[in-house]
Amino acid sequence: MNVIRYRGLGKRLLDLCVTVPLLILLSPLLGLVALLVRFRLGSPVLFRQQRPGLHGKPFVLYKFRTMTDARDEQGHLLPDSERLTPFGRFLRSTSLDELPELWNVLKGEMSLVGPRPLLMRYLDRYTPEQMRRHDVKPGITGWAQVNGRNALTWEKKFELDVWYVDHLSLGLDLEILALTFWKTLKREGISQPGQATMEEFMGSQS
Repeated sequence: MNVIRYRGLGKRLLDLCVTVPLLILLSPLLGLVALLVRFRLGSPVLFRQQRPGLHGKPFVLYKFRTMTDARDEQGHLLPDSERLTPFGRFLRSTSLDELPELWNVLKGEMSLVGPRPLLMRYLDRYTPEQMRRHDVKPGITGWAQVNGRNALTWEKKFELDVWYVDHLSLGLDLEILALTFWKTLKREGISQPGQATMEEFMGSQS
């Protein structure tokens, strides 16, 4: 398939052809995880947060909740590492917490494959080259995820994200989807050493 055609219609067709059957097939699992989250962590079951999408346009990301709302005496939320429960770590290590993002893919806000949607406050911290990661829709999985995930430095992750933008193709997307399945089984690169996931990105010049 022509690369330009795939970037538009072809990629969207792949997303729909995979996402719709997956949502139907996984609906019992989604229901079960939702019940377990409600029982173990309480309400709300879903974590919702505004993230930057294509060209940095904000959208609301959906994930299963993995942390408690534990706060200190001043009412401030405790660090992620203290709020992340063993059950939450299990959801993250198996990527079950990511399943609600299939709804974002169905809505067209995300793709199955693309750079991960990070935090809105990071937008002003990217270099012009790093900002190019927003030239495509964010993905549930991506080239950086199958090449180290959170074990990578921020700079390396962004380098891989931009490489994906420049080499996007049907073959590459299929390769990443296949590798994602294997990496998920192996539970590799879940977090940086000493971090619940990744330390905050403060900019490459920091």
